[in-house]
Amino acid sequence: MDRDRIVVGVDTHTATHCAASLDGAGRLLGVAQFTANASGYRRRLRRARGKSDPIDAEAAARAVLSGLATSPPKIATGPIEAIRALRVARIGALKAKTAATNTLRSMIVTAPEVLRAQLPVGGLPNKIIDACLALRPNHGVLSDPVQATKLALRSIARRAHDLREEIRQLAQLLALAAPRTSRVFAMGLDTTSALLVAIGDNPERLRSEAAFARMCGVAPIPASSGKTIRHRLHRGGNR
Repeated sequence: MDRDRIVVGVDTHTATHCAASLDGAGRLLGVAQFTANASGYRRRLRRARGKSDPIDAEAAARAVLSGLATSPPKIATGPIEAIRALRVARIGALKAKTAATNTLRSMIVTAPEVLRAQLPVGGLPNKIIDACLALRPNHGVLSDPVQATKLALRSIARRAHDLREEIRQLAQLLALAAPRTSRVFAMGLDTTSALLVAIGDNPERLRSEAAFARMCGVAPIPASSGKTIRHRLHRGGNR
């Protein structure tokens, strides 16, 4: 082993990163903490405080030094990182679209009878959205409950329609970035995108099925004691 080598382990957080450095013999050289921004990345370090972050950072450095940590890190510079960003937007859009659709349903139930008879109450969400989009309120007589309700329904439906288009953006990117994975039986949009995001833009870092199982948190690890021989699932992965 090269005794002159220095290994640095980093415990990452949203606002700050904590780094610990070890020499080739495993001796702790120092711990430092820096902000997770441009100035922090230029190594403007400040004195570490607390105990959990330095311990985690030191453990990361020792894992590299001992040879246990051999897998390359996940990179985020390609289409999978773009999928991750759109997936975050899609999750929020789905929640907002569901809320908008539920609002449409409840407003239709309490709408004036002449309007309620024109609209589907128990139909599919997209059918309700399209029906409300087709309404044409008379803006000149908004004091009329029928016209005001038309305007409210159309406004909410337009919002739901925009969210629906936003949701579809992820499907278009998945079809381009991972066509084979998208065609796997029973792999829906959310499952496929979650799997790809977990793997990252460099899938070659998963060298075996065992590595994939470890990443997913489903790898069996020994949990035996005395005459009791058993295993449990590894909890360190992305389940």
